[in-house]
Amino acid sequence: MRKLILLQCLLLAFVMLAAPAPSQAQVAVGISVHIGPPPLRVYAQPICPGPGYLWTPGYWAYGDDGYYWVPGAWVLAPEPGFLWTPGYWGFAEGIYVWHAGYWGPHVGFYGGINYGFGYGGVGFAGGEWRHGAFFYNRSVTNINVVNIHNTYNRTVIVNNNHMAFNGEGGVRAFPDRDEMRAEHERHFDATHEQMEHRDMAFRDRDNRDERADRRDDRRDDRAADRRDNRRDDRAAMRNEQREQRDQQRENRDAQRNEQRENRNAQRNEQRNEQRENRNDNRQQQRENRPAHNNDKNNHPDKGERNPHERPHR
Repeated sequence: MRKLILLQCLLLAFVMLAAPAPSQAQVAVGISVHIGPPPLRVYAQPICPGPGYLWTPGYWAYGDDGYYWVPGAWVLAPEPGFLWTPGYWGFAEGIYVWHAGYWGPHVGFYGGINYGFGYGGVGFAGGEWRHGAFFYNRSVTNINVVNIHNTYNRTVIVNNNHMAFNGEGGVRAFPDRDEMRAEHERHFDATHEQMEHRDMAFRDRDNRDERADRRDDRRDDRAADRRDNRRDDRAAMRNEQREQRDQQRENRDAQRNEQRENRNAQRNEQRNEQRENRNDNRQQQRENRPAHNNDKNNHPDKGERNPHERPHR
């Protein structure tokens, strides 16, 4: 009995370990922004470096400075038989949401975006796995047939649409039953090499969205205008303050002159008044002087006294 219980526990643990964990690449809601990506860039596919490499197309990623272009790259699949489902931008309810790409046994829905080189919007026509080896379609992939012998040639209709997002204003496409089934298969996220490739693209300013550069230029122009306006405002304020100081100086000078004139007028008035008073006093003294002399001449003792007579003591 104990052996049976132990065997059941081991079987349950094995099933739990074998079950694939849900990948972040399967989560639809990722980065969301309010500005849509620009059209996909037109570029030439580099030559395949060797057997087993699969093409992952270029796309627009979003960083601190806005959209930046991640060029396409040849990447080794995480395991044989797996294909790459590219990520895509989807527009809904006023925002653009990034749906991350993933590796799986079948190509799922990638928004109907025409990434080129076998990714025409549905599925992948750039190659296929056969008995553990990858065969390349020479009509849409750049390979050297001298080094790579697993090839075939199958014509692919090329769509010239370069829209970079799914939804209103972009590509109007919806997943079919097979693509929805592929979305729920066992998945792998982007490989470490793919993440490093994306980070290198982020550091290269040539990969930035030209609209971001124009926004930066406009932002710089606005900043320069603001600096000029602030400089002009400061100059106007200095001029106004200078004019106010000059006006205040003129007012002080005028006030001093007025006070000086008032003081001078008061002094002159006081001098004139004092002069008039002195003149009046002198005139009064002159008028009083003859009467005083007459009083002296008419003194009673003056005529009776003998000039040769000594006064009595």
